[in-house]
Amino acid sequence: MPLVPAAELVRAAAAAGTGLGAFNVIHLETAEALVAASERAGLPVILQLSQNCADYHGALEPIGLATLAVARRAATPVAVHLDHAEREELADEAIALGFGSVMFDGGALPYEENVAATARVTAKAHAAGVFVEGELGEVGGKDGAHAPGVRTDPAEAVAFVEATGVDALAVAVGSSHAMTDRTAALDLELIARLHEALPVPLVLHGSSGVADAEIARAIAAGMTKINVSTHLNGHFTRAVREFLAARPDIVDSRKYVGEGREAVAAEAARMLRNFALTEG
Repeated sequence: MPLVPAAELVRAAAAAGTGLGAFNVIHLETAEALVAASERAGLPVILQLSQNCADYHGALEPIGLATLAVARRAATPVAVHLDHAEREELADEAIALGFGSVMFDGGALPYEENVAATARVTAKAHAAGVFVEGELGEVGGKDGAHAPGVRTDPAEAVAFVEATGVDALAVAVGSSHAMTDRTAALDLELIARLHEALPVPLVLHGSSGVADAEIARAIAAGMTKINVSTHLNGHFTRAVREFLAARPDIVDSRKYVGEGREAVAAEAARMLRNFALTEG
């Protein structure tokens, strides 16, 4: 099945009231694991490459082209997305490489600067037929838009979407990035209010810190795109550690990296199935 636009997957999930898994690529093995997960579950997935990922690999192009190639060979619908780009030129590069969607993260900017920068990125992306995810700025907290105590104001969110033209919006509802335990409590009432107020799908960042049942409730309340990175990284790392502890003689990195890849594939497939379930 050919690479599909993220817009197609996000809008279909929003219309169906189901969740859509958007999982971060760290290296080639992650991309392979996530496509395997999609195929096992028989469900679509979004492969996300962050600005941090691009910087780790020295540039977006090498890992971006590799991820696009893996996605094109999938037997299920797979989209490739640029996640948390704080540099406008990185979004430009992703569009040129063939990514179907980009997220511009102006969350650290003052509100008016965030609006202006996000609108510029959106105009260029839309001219190329690319879907855009935005993020509202810091709402009541200095630790970023996805710190536990920060909340997105529905009225400000509506104004932001109207001013920028974004196609989806990452909102602050109680999750936090890089959590290694799944204890975050989401503001389900706020999710429902945002879902009712906004004409675009909602995105949950920091989902690694949210338990399965809480994610299910968030999807039922109106959340669509569910971003996960740290949780899957933990599965990869634990599998590698366990393998090396049992086989300290192994020097071929493919042996232990392969264990990590399989662990991610199994857990990501499980999460995709859970996200696709609807209550009632």
